[in-house]
Amino acid sequence: MQNNYSEDSIKVLEGLEAVRQRPGMYIGSVGARGLHHLVYEVVDNSIDEAMAGYCDIITVTLHVDGSVTVEDNGRGIPVGIHPKVGKPTVEVVMTTLHAGGKFDSGSYYASGGLHGVGVSVVNALSESLEITVRRDGGTFYQKYEMGKPACEFARIGNSERSGTTITFRPDIKIFETTEYSFDTLSRRLRELAYLNNGIRIKIIDERFDQEQEYHAEGGIVSYLKYLNKNKIMVLEEPMYFKGEYEGITAEVAITYNDTYNESIYSFVNNIHTEEGGTHESGFKSGYTKVFNSFITKQNLSKEKENLTGDDVREGMSAIISVRINEPVFEGQTKTKLGSSAAKTAVESILGSSLGDYFEENPAVIKKIYEKALQAFRAREAARKAKELTRRKNALEISTLPGKLADCQEKDPQHSELFIVEGDSAGGSAKQGRDRRHQAILPLKGKILNVEKARYDKLLSNNEIRTIITALGTGIGKDDFNVEKLRYHKIIIMTDADVDGAHISTLLLTFFFRHMKAIIERGYLYIASPPLYKVKKGKNERYIQNEEVMADFLLDLGLEDVEIENVEKHRYKELLLNLGKLNKMIIKYVKKGYTRELVKFMAMYPNLVAQNLGEKAFVEEFFGALQAKNLLSGYVNTEINYNEEFSRYNLKLETSTQSYKINTDLLGSPEFKELRRLGIYLKELGDAPHKVKLGEDVNTFTSLTDLLHFVEERGKKGLGIQRYKGLGEMNPEQLWETTVDPERRTLYKVTIEDAEAADELFSLLMGDVVLPRREFIETNALNVRNLDV
Repeated sequence: MQNNYSEDSIKVLEGLEAVRQRPGMYIGSVGARGLHHLVYEVVDNSIDEAMAGYCDIITVTLHVDGSVTVEDNGRGIPVGIHPKVGKPTVEVVMTTLHAGGKFDSGSYYASGGLHGVGVSVVNALSESLEITVRRDGGTFYQKYEMGKPACEFARIGNSERSGTTITFRPDIKIFETTEYSFDTLSRRLRELAYLNNGIRIKIIDERFDQEQEYHAEGGIVSYLKYLNKNKIMVLEEPMYFKGEYEGITAEVAITYNDTYNESIYSFVNNIHTEEGGTHESGFKSGYTKVFNSFITKQNLSKEKENLTGDDVREGMSAIISVRINEPVFEGQTKTKLGSSAAKTAVESILGSSLGDYFEENPAVIKKIYEKALQAFRAREAARKAKELTRRKNALEISTLPGKLADCQEKDPQHSELFIVEGDSAGGSAKQGRDRRHQAILPLKGKILNVEKARYDKLLSNNEIRTIITALGTGIGKDDFNVEKLRYHKIIIMTDADVDGAHISTLLLTFFFRHMKAIIERGYLYIASPPLYKVKKGKNERYIQNEEVMADFLLDLGLEDVEIENVEKHRYKELLLNLGKLNKMIIKYVKKGYTRELVKFMAMYPNLVAQNLGEKAFVEEFFGALQAKNLLSGYVNTEINYNEEFSRYNLKLETSTQSYKINTDLLGSPEFKELRRLGIYLKELGDAPHKVKLGEDVNTFTSLTDLLHFVEERGKKGLGIQRYKGLGEMNPEQLWETTVDPERRTLYKVTIEDAEAADELFSLLMGDVVLPRREFIETNALNVRNLDV
């Protein structure tokens, strides 16, 4: 392998001016998706180094101040003067659009970021960015502000290592949010670790004291096992094939689970091709061809049935990863591969390997054949049931379900369908709607959980048949046609309680598994009926949920209020977090800890589980508790040492009970959230807190008293009514709050991450119980308004 990555490798195509003006053109959006895309762009540069064989460790760190650091141990960006531009090469890469090593075929063979806009766009959209390069025995540094150099590029020291470190803070004036999601970033980093065998990728979240490292020696086989961890497997071990055909390298991993869905994830140079493409079609045709050929050759077919590709792939879970020089994508989003050579390559590699595998593993082919045969029989049995769901002609209204109250409008673009929980709410909706363009379909009870049902059972379910017939699209790969959809706005409308959430989830599962195109086209919505009606004098207002209610009350309570030493635009944010902190403290008080102790622990510096291994830290913390007289409520307090975990802990005893401050307590998600809120609110400082209201000055000895004062002021003179269900509203109220296009709140259903969505539906709606229980335990802290 030639290390020909030098100053001459960097090709300059054009300047950087337009990025801050039109960021959406370069990163897709200025919302959460675009924000996370900044990290992916920087990480992708490190991954390209790994794919070229020069990097095996990448670390991503999320800092408390909102900045992100990405560090790798690759070759480091060339640090000399660029021969054509006459500037330091690092500065050229960081400040020039379309400048990078990916335009020089000798530097990177199979790169994902072929547009070369990545890191310069990150720089342009960052409030500040710092780059440190370790290369050629030295350490080099430069800082940028809003894409422009803030200092000269210079050598600042020596280094025996190599690599690049970039720290950037997204510009809050450009992005709608600058709050990174640890889970969202983790999913992408995990994916990259699986796709690049042997590389170590670590993500550290300093905000919430959590970290995760991904290192997959098993590559895509390990990835496939991970994707199916919530499913019951048909095969003990996945099949795996790797080969090269005319310069294209392809890896394929295949397994089967007991579901009735097909899940194929395809990648090109680490890019997830969500819409598939030529490599995926090559896989499907190649697999079906080899499978049927083998069945015929071995005379395994007794009924001489004609198995289709859909039969053969029922319950299949597969990953296809292709490495190709200069891939051709359809469109700018890189979600569909258009390189025709990839189809031939994948077909060829499967053709030469799969038949031999079946020969050597007769038990595997038998299991797959039996599952395919069941799919074939179910497809035949479903034919009659399917006929019942087919709509004849748009004019034949008699074919529509009887309970559907259709609209007068026949143009789908101007038609809406409300799928409503319950007959009573359905009755109110029918009376309260605009019948010109709004149709109502009431559902009786809960529909079938399609995650656990075969296709023929699904089609024999009355409620599902009613939905399919009303939509007019048909169902199944052969018959479903999204162009025949009768409404371009389908709105799920359920009560704001546990049963309503369950019905919504069942409907979402149905649409995701069997009518995904409706979601992808942006036609599916969830209505948000109000939880409260508030009245003050003659004015009424409907409020959607607890969060909006808290926000509303604070707005009222903070009118004409001035809080000393706090900027006005931060009042509400601080008090909302204070409310959350109070709720957390109450939970610990109920467990037996004193309020003052919990509040102190929430704000004590570096009180994290790993620091309990340091005796000096524990003794210092213990001394601080004594100095603040926070242990006076306990009859006995002492420091103990846990031999098994090499950790110290504090033991606190009352006359009746014993409590511990140990790694279990400090390592829990609950305590980490308490710490996050405590550190965040520490800037409010110690009491007293002075609040000015007109000429009056109120002094509060605690933050809780301050919050209580603002909340009570907000509630003064308000009449508050809480709704439990849609049925409590009359037709006028339902129209006013949930149905009227001018005033309602709708949430559009989108698929941001197909893999995560598939995993979540399998987890929540599938047969495997243990992962679901773990999910509930992990997320119980985030539950709001639990109605039992």
